[in-house]
Amino acid sequence: MATRPDLLETALKLGLLEEEYHKIVEILGRKPNFTELCCYSAMWSEHCSYKNSIVWLKTLPKDSPRMLAKAGEENAGLVDIGDGYAISFKIESHNHPSAIEPYQGAATGVGGINRDIFTMGARPIAQLNSLRFGNLDNERVRFLLKGVVKGIGDYGNAFGVPTVGGEVFFDESFTINPLVNAFSAGVVKTDKIARAIAKGVGNPVYIVGSATGKDGVGGAAFASKDITGESIKDLPAVQVGDPFQEKLLLEATLEAIATGYVVGVQDMGAAGIICSTSEMSAKGGVGMDIHLDKVPLRQENMQPFEILISESQERMLMVVEKGREKEIEAIFEKWDLNCSQIGEVTDTGILRFMILGDTVAKIPAISLVLGGGAPVYVREYKEPAYYAEYHKFNINNVPDVTDKDIPKIAKFLLSHPNICSKKWVYEQYDSMVGTANQSTNAPSDAAVVMVKGTNKSIAITVDCNSRYVQADPEIGTMIAVAEAARNIVCSGGEPVAITNCLNFGNPYNPEVYWQFVGAIKGMGKACRKFDTPVTGGNVSFYNQSNIDGKEIPVFPTPTIGMLGILENRSWQTTLDFKEEGDWIYLLGYSKNCISSSEYLYSYLGVKGSPAPEFSLEEEYQLQELIKGLIRNRLIRSAHDVSDGGLWVALVESALPRNFGFSIATNPLYRKDAFLFGESQGRAIVSVGGKARETMKFEKFLEKRGIPYTFLGRVTIGDFEIDGKKVLSAKEARRIYEDSLGKKMNH
Repeated sequence: MATRPDLLETALKLGLLEEEYHKIVEILGRKPNFTELCCYSAMWSEHCSYKNSIVWLKTLPKDSPRMLAKAGEENAGLVDIGDGYAISFKIESHNHPSAIEPYQGAATGVGGINRDIFTMGARPIAQLNSLRFGNLDNERVRFLLKGVVKGIGDYGNAFGVPTVGGEVFFDESFTINPLVNAFSAGVVKTDKIARAIAKGVGNPVYIVGSATGKDGVGGAAFASKDITGESIKDLPAVQVGDPFQEKLLLEATLEAIATGYVVGVQDMGAAGIICSTSEMSAKGGVGMDIHLDKVPLRQENMQPFEILISESQERMLMVVEKGREKEIEAIFEKWDLNCSQIGEVTDTGILRFMILGDTVAKIPAISLVLGGGAPVYVREYKEPAYYAEYHKFNINNVPDVTDKDIPKIAKFLLSHPNICSKKWVYEQYDSMVGTANQSTNAPSDAAVVMVKGTNKSIAITVDCNSRYVQADPEIGTMIAVAEAARNIVCSGGEPVAITNCLNFGNPYNPEVYWQFVGAIKGMGKACRKFDTPVTGGNVSFYNQSNIDGKEIPVFPTPTIGMLGILENRSWQTTLDFKEEGDWIYLLGYSKNCISSSEYLYSYLGVKGSPAPEFSLEEEYQLQELIKGLIRNRLIRSAHDVSDGGLWVALVESALPRNFGFSIATNPLYRKDAFLFGESQGRAIVSVGGKARETMKFEKFLEKRGIPYTFLGRVTIGDFEIDGKKVLSAKEARRIYEDSLGKKMNH
């Protein structure tokens, strides 16, 4: 029998491919109804199925002795830190919602990532975020930034989890399609871990938390298409968050898990009820009978498909031991939250959804999920023409700077929104809210948060320079992993694992897919070198604008969220210079390189050049050296050299305690490369100014055989280079701290 054109047309409108429609017919042994088509559309969307990325994601390293959960099998990653404790952590995107409704888009991103953490049984203790926007001279960009920052601040502050760090990056490519990546970490005792699984035939299935509405209907599909001038019509696909409700849900969920009566629990994020029922059932090899008329609703006359794919916030699916219903219901009643039994676990492997006894959808659970029946594609990819053009860049065609140029460049870089203080952003976040754990708030390359009940702290960071990845996806992503590890090491920690948020354009574009493949290859190489397996994360494709029929993808941004451990809190190291007269050293291999630097890209306006020079082995050696220096207490501060080069690193180390510095450049290198280049594998450290301290320090270095350069001394007052004043500390602080606020109040 020929396919009914209207049904196939409906499938195509829902975002399914024709071949996918025929696969659904084959799986069901019949034509699907509209509700079933909606379920497959949501679960087979890129956002849920990873159908265009899973082939490459499987190549990433995922195992280590510390790993307690395999990537993708649970709500979040889980790493053993010893002493009976584990850290759950994850990063996810909320890009498309934030492009349309920045306040709620960002707020619900924060809510969703925290639910992923506490459904593991972990109490969230710290949040980070990684944000990308266009040019701040654009009024719409300023509107998006203001809304996103307020959404993150309002939700996180009210929910009671501190935001302890993050990054903000600006480039024209993000003008219409910003990136909003939210990271959360929580702590759990290893005997209190919860799993996202359904098992035990006859066990009751509950929906707990908020009532279900039409907000977020089609959110997963919305996240799997371009941003266009018509996207505002997708506003109902943007969820609405309530941080106070989430706080209640957090406490109730952790209390319920602590009873031991919760078999499995999963956040209702993308694709709502259909996602949590199918994933939990498929993992447990079971089915469920679900009565949609028992789902608490906040809107009348909701259709079955709307109930199933709504992404209303602050909801969980929970499977409870049969006979323990009253105990669990009492907990949620105490916290004044819905706790409604909507079904039971079956041995059929089938999800059967009913309303008033009538079956409205009947689907094999395994057919909906990643690794089951969801489609898997291997897309073609090809090197874009710009890549070869970038490699034609020759530093010898750029005149070196003169001493007269340096003050002007120095001021420009300190005022650039990619480098200047993000004070305007972080002052809207509460970094000390909550009492579960406390962040030191000391200036360091990574955020350091104590783990109560132990002598340990965790160090967490989010890193990616999108410009480097655009220049060379493989090297740029290796740099993202290396910089995250360098930040953790400079803070006194040992890198142990990563989560990632992979933000790219349309995977059907071979040049975009080439960027994605290169990024995965680079990530795999770097993670193996640093022994930081991937615990999971998020793939976000279709980050692009469609303007006049032309696709304009964002710079590829594989954001790396890294977890490190300080086994001893006394190892914590900050980036600020400590005393006048302390000696300043540059560790690592200097290079005559200005490629993809902020200086070259923004100050000189040269948009095409390779990624900065990078050696995985040199990076590894540097980090091992810094660990040794910290463990042997031979340095007073450590700060990696990254955006803005050596000049910016020195200023960032001097400003916290109102110091200056006097340093000399190295005549073996061009001044622009030495001061403003961003070649990797370098860090600055300060050492006590007494001869005994510096001798011990240099002796340690010489045994390791890694290059080092004595730069100069910490001073009071001015910033001097080669005996000439570049800026006063007062003027540098004004430029560095006020520039972003001035632009935002433009």
